[in-house]
Amino acid sequence: MGVQAEAAGPPPFVVAIGASAGGLEALEQFFRRAPADLGLCYVVVQHLSPDFESLMDKLLARETSMPIKPIEDGSPLAPNAIYLLPPKKEVILSEARLLLAERTAGRDLTFPIDSFFRSVAQDAGARAIAVVLSGTGSDGSRGICDIHRAGGYVLVQNEITAQFDGMPRSACATGIVDAVLSPAEMGAAITAHVESPLVASLSGGGRADDTIDQPTYAILSLLKNACEIDFNFYKTATIGRRIERRVSLTGSGNIAEYTRQLRNDPAELSALYHDLLIGVTGFFRDREVFERLELDVLPRLFQRLPAGEEFRAWVVGVASGEEAYSLAILLTEAAEAAGQQRRVKVFASDVHKESLEAACRGVYPEAALAGLT
Repeated sequence: MGVQAEAAGPPPFVVAIGASAGGLEALEQFFRRAPADLGLCYVVVQHLSPDFESLMDKLLARETSMPIKPIEDGSPLAPNAIYLLPPKKEVILSEARLLLAERTAGRDLTFPIDSFFRSVAQDAGARAIAVVLSGTGSDGSRGICDIHRAGGYVLVQNEITAQFDGMPRSACATGIVDAVLSPAEMGAAITAHVESPLVASLSGGGRADDTIDQPTYAILSLLKNACEIDFNFYKTATIGRRIERRVSLTGSGNIAEYTRQLRNDPAELSALYHDLLIGVTGFFRDREVFERLELDVLPRLFQRLPAGEEFRAWVVGVASGEEAYSLAILLTEAAEAAGQQRRVKVFASDVHKESLEAACRGVYPEAALAGLT
């Protein structure tokens, strides 16, 4: 009977927490204020030395009433519980179960937080909540993009409060973070997010109701008239959260008041437009697609290209340019592999002016190149 009752309800919200150096103190502060009665499942993925004997469960037990469990292979998620990743392991989420794998020995660069975040995005959809805490490096900054695209919620520790700001800084550089807070402030933000009318209406399977309410429709109509872009086909959860964010930032009392402000404030309408158009991209982001291009598609195209003709490619929705430059790299290598000296031209387009300007500059932080050969 208990299993039937659990299956009948909506899937749980999954709070995926990534931390590294300096993360223990941040975790203690986080769980001191984290909601323990909203049915949330907390999963902590922290970079640990293989020889490190963690006392994290005992230390966190002083800060929260929730049970703290080491992850076992196949563990089903239980509400109002905390799951900790054992050393030497990596974890993904699949069908609301935590699946363990041995961490590959000898790999200099591993991104267990990114891997877990991506699996949570696929499994929990808009019920995913990502939290990036103190740590060095850039792990987590790619995975939060998947959670953002799935309609989830992304929180990052304020760099000022982090012992090591590498991970928070890399996450913020993506431009898709919903809030930057101290660990102690995140619990209230999660509560407000989960209990907001839009998010509370999420149906089974982690998808939001596609119906757009009248106030939101009015805002989207204003955007369409001013910017000539129809946002009606965006995920409603993403739209709603971005609008709620602007409502909060402008101090408007509600969406109706914010709509009235938009009618008379072109600058705020433009700010909302840019918020909705934040691009999510990265170098060789969809690796399976790029591998197919490299190994199969491009060699055949170069073989079929008549002598003397240039090779042209078009990247649509280029955002800040990483995909276009990734394709240019593959095209250069494919031409060299074919023993050809070809003129290669890559066209890249986007509706977001600031993204195109960043793409034209072609300057990226070191973290954006992490994991490349």
